[in-house]
Formats: sequence, C-alpha cells, structure tokens
Amino acid sequence: MKLLNTILAVSMITASHHLFSQTSSESKAKEIIEKAIQAEGGKKLLSSIKTLYSKSETVMDGRNVHWITKEMVPNKGSFEIEYQGRIVYKSWFDGKTGYELVNGERKLADPAEFKDKADRKYIINELAYIDPKLYKIELIEENPDKIYYKIKATYVTGKVTYLYYDVKSYFLSKEETVENGEKNTFSTVLQSDYKKFGDLWYATKSTFVSEDGNQEATLVDLYYNKNIEDKDFK
Repeated sequence: MKLLNTILAVSMITASHHLFSQTSSESKAKEIIEKAIQAEGGKKLLSSIKTLYSKSETVMDGRNVHWITKEMVPNKGSFEIEYQGRIVYKSWFDGKTGYELVNGERKLADPAEFKDKADRKYIINELAYIDPKLYKIELIEENPDKIYYKIKATYVTGKVTYLYYDVKSYFLSKEETVENGEKNTFSTVLQSDYKKFGDLWYATKSTFVSEDGNQEATLVDLYYNKNIEDKDFK
C-alpha cells in the first residue's frame, strides 16, 4: 500500500508539472503576441479594422505585376494579379464559397483552397491567435541568441503555423506553415521593413522562400476601413 501511494503521488506531481508547463507556455505565448499587437498599433486599433486593402509589386515569369488583396470581416477576401493595369487573374471568397476568374470566366474554386476561411473572424492575424476558440498557442523556443520568440499556433482545422517574433520590436519576422507534417515540409514567408500606414504598422517586404528561388513582394499601398464593399466579393 505504501508503494502504491508513492507511485500515485509521483504520478500526480508529474501530471501537475506537465499541466503547469503547458499553461505557462500558453500564457507566455499570449503575452508575446499581445506585445506584437501593441507594436502594430494596439488592440483597439486592430479590432476596429473591418476592411483592409493592400497592393504589392513583384515579378512573375519575368514580368512586373501587382498583387492586390481586399479583406472584409469576418471572412471575405479576394486576391488579384494586375498586369499593365489589367486584372489577369482573380480569386475570392464571398463568405461561403470560393471562386476564380480566369480569362474572364468565373469558376468555382477548389474548396480546399478556402477551407480555413469558414472560421475566420479577424483581419489582423494576431487577434485570431489569442482567441482560444480559433487557436491553441504555445511558446516552444526562446533561441539561445535571443533573436526571436518561436510560437506554435494550431488552428481549429488542424493547420499548424510557427511564428517568429523579434525579441526587440515584437514584429513578426517569419512564419512557417506546415504543408506536410510527415515529410516535414513548410511554406515559409519572411516579413520585414515595417512602416506606418495611418496608425497601423505593417510589413512592406515579404519574401516567399522556395527551393526554386525566393520571390519578393514590396508593399506600395495599404489602407483600411474605406473603399471596400460587399460587391467586391460578388
């Protein structure tokens, strides 16, 4: 009986230690992301953003093009490729269904491309990360060089994203989305050159890392809470 009591006691201590570590990891991750929210302009500002427009310059197939994104809460969004002032490709989600426009023809998009849209509530991702109904977050690494904080964010759909926040500015510097957990493959985007648009701080340089060569996009315009309506997603 004495041995059994000892085993039970050790088991309880181990379990409580694991629970405490898990809770501590979650609270630290939330604290870091809340600091990122403050760095970007504060929770009041970020929560007030109901629409967001961005336009970036990049090169595709040797041609200078623009990427245009439009978003509206809770989950409407569109992506356009503009070449010489003409929209050559568009995909969008109207809140329930995804579509594509190719060569002037509207088609239903692959539902898998928009599977993460259904549960979306916020335009600014950091607000979603601290919503326990959408994400489970945990601090999994404070690197020895103290350059970044690494946070694992698991979405309700099961999608996993690793977030790297700068230890000084608290701006997001890199995000890795797990594409195939078994093969350990990632979709990696680097974020840098944060600038202020109105009261919002936003990355103006995005680098999409690929084995075939990185692609860089430079933000040339961004605004929020104006010039976007429901008809943009029809």
